[in-house]
Amino acid sequence: MVARVKTVAFIGIEARPVDVEVQITGGLPAFAVVGLPDKAVTEARERVRAALDAVGMALPPKRITVNLAPADLPKEGSHFDLPIALAILAAMNVIPAGELAHYLVLGELGLDGGIAPVNGVLPAAIAAAELDCALICPRASGPEAAWAGEVEVVAAPSLLALVNHVRGTQVLSPPEPAGEAPLSRGGDLKDVKGQETAKRALEVAAAGGHHMLMVGPPGAGKSLMAACLPGILPPLTPSEALEVSMIQSVAGALAEGRISRQRPYRAPHHSASMAALTGGGLKARPGEISLAHKGILFLDELAEFSRAVLDSLRQPLETGMVTVARANAHLDYPADVQLVAAMNPCRCGHLGDAALACHKAPRCAMDYQSRISGPLMDRMDIHIEVNAVSARDLTLPPPAEDSAAVAARVAEARQRQQRRFEKMGESRITTNARADGRILEEIARPDDAGSKLLEEAADRFRLTARGYHRVLRVARTLADLAGVDRVARSHIAEALTYRRVGVAR
Repeated sequence: MVARVKTVAFIGIEARPVDVEVQITGGLPAFAVVGLPDKAVTEARERVRAALDAVGMALPPKRITVNLAPADLPKEGSHFDLPIALAILAAMNVIPAGELAHYLVLGELGLDGGIAPVNGVLPAAIAAAELDCALICPRASGPEAAWAGEVEVVAAPSLLALVNHVRGTQVLSPPEPAGEAPLSRGGDLKDVKGQETAKRALEVAAAGGHHMLMVGPPGAGKSLMAACLPGILPPLTPSEALEVSMIQSVAGALAEGRISRQRPYRAPHHSASMAALTGGGLKARPGEISLAHKGILFLDELAEFSRAVLDSLRQPLETGMVTVARANAHLDYPADVQLVAAMNPCRCGHLGDAALACHKAPRCAMDYQSRISGPLMDRMDIHIEVNAVSARDLTLPPPAEDSAAVAARVAEARQRQQRRFEKMGESRITTNARADGRILEEIARPDDAGSKLLEEAADRFRLTARGYHRVLRVARTLADLAGVDRVARSHIAEALTYRRVGVAR
């Protein structure tokens, strides 16, 4: 007799169905797990043995073979413990095998028979709903699984309680979805003294989802303004929140199973490796760019990052996806982020200040800024120079306009974009930053004066095709903020001021 229990293996954020097959035959006592398991799955033998002993059941002195099918799919993680244990119990006729046929199971076993939480419960619950199955998971993961919607969830605290539930001698109550995590506004623009030009650029970047680079001396407020960006962005839509939560679930970052409408904000240190930023490592986990999906990836001290690491972002910034290719894995992770970066103009940071600049200026600025490749710079829609804050600026009263007022304008501009794209049948696009050249020709065609200005600027500043389209994207966002349908010369002129026209000025 072969007992079968369904579970999943995670390929990126996708949950692939896996059959756990157990056969108990005569012969010398042995416990073998086959089917391309990793170390954590192989170690399940000892956890399963100890958990069964803890609830008063011992493995028979026979040959036990556990097959994880399909055999050519890599199996990683401790969530295979519980399905292996249940399949063994079914093969021993402790529980009816038919009772487990419509369940998808995952969970880690403790040595005392308890069931510990595991990563990836939300994608597994969604996969169970697609397979028309119920889900068995740890009790601590129940509130997370309940977000999947119309799927029966059995959240068990221990192996003994689960066995009793399957045999009908105990009933486990279904879990309730965990409450939404509260929105955190972070910094407030009213705390930023001066920097009106930079704050305007920040509003434009938020309204259109544009990538932005801030260049200025230390202490000018670049990091503070970046921290204010989440406070002026609209919250995630329900579908976006579910997609972001699936990534967080696989990465083990979904705290207490609470889904948040807050847009992610990730700020990795400049010593981060390529695997940490784009994903990878031994088990090809999602990187910072995927954990920031539908949110903000803030790179402070941009020029201090490794050039190879920065260049690895070029393709994901264009496609919204990152492909992690390894010898044993080829995974795709979502990476639709808004990149916000900050850097000093030179190593000492005081370029243009005769009293503080080093004796190597301006040569040091050219060397410092050349660490960032031209193609990556070309992908930044908005380039803004942030000037030093004077003592007089610091003595001024707080600005009258706070983040809430700016957020209202940003939300109105984004709603205008969404309605436009839905009318065009392009509902997959949500911001101007994601509009391609074909769509821009239709939605961002400037008036005659604007076309003439853009043509002259493209020749004078030697704009690439990508740079040309990015000017149009920003101009379209400026028109949306102004509440007008047609892109005018004034919008083109302001958009051009956000383009980088020199390395070190």
